[in-house]
Amino acid sequence: MSQEYTHRQFDTDIDALRSAVTMMGALVERQFVRAVDAVRLRAPGLAAQVLADEQKVNQLHVESDLRCNQTIARRQPIAIDLREIIAVIHTINDLERIGDEAKKIALKSRALQPAGPPIAMDRIERMSALVCGMLDAAIDAFVRHDTRVAALLDDRDDEVDALRDELVAELMARMSAGPQAVSPGLALIFIVQSIERVGDHAKNIAEYVVNMVEGIDLRHAGGGPGA
Repeated sequence: MSQEYTHRQFDTDIDALRSAVTMMGALVERQFVRAVDAVRLRAPGLAAQVLADEQKVNQLHVESDLRCNQTIARRQPIAIDLREIIAVIHTINDLERIGDEAKKIALKSRALQPAGPPIAMDRIERMSALVCGMLDAAIDAFVRHDTRVAALLDDRDDEVDALRDELVAELMARMSAGPQAVSPGLALIFIVQSIERVGDHAKNIAEYVVNMVEGIDLRHAGGGPGA
């Protein structure tokens, strides 16, 4: 088998893995947007669509992980190529977890159906928009091998964390004020925490790009784990 043929086969494998990342990224972003809309609009149909997409996400995750391991075993890639495959493995794991958080949000949205949320939704909408933008930027960074995005998302994550803390404090105060707010308040706290965790996973993906391109692992070099 010629070296040129081996390289072509490896490029084919890598292209398939990159496509899997973008496909999974688009799918879990759709799940996340629908889950937040299910909360915002009190729409059980949107929540059902989020749950229906779970099987597709899980299938893509399993198939992509298998392809990563097969590529490593068959091609024995050099260091920089191996870093990209490892980045794919980590990225699809984080994407699968984003899908899990979207599922949690969709399920918790049902607790808000009768009476609606105990606070205004504007800051939650802002928080989810920030996180959705983080996910878009992280996937784009992966495709373009753009290492600059990690620092930008680190700053954005601080903004998301501040919104989470502010919202949780307000919801706790509302629950303390009256028992009728306890059930929807708890549901909304879990939703806010899930939104924040999606941002963490997006930040992780941008950090994997730095490791892939530069060989620097931000998660163990002062960047810290996102989730």
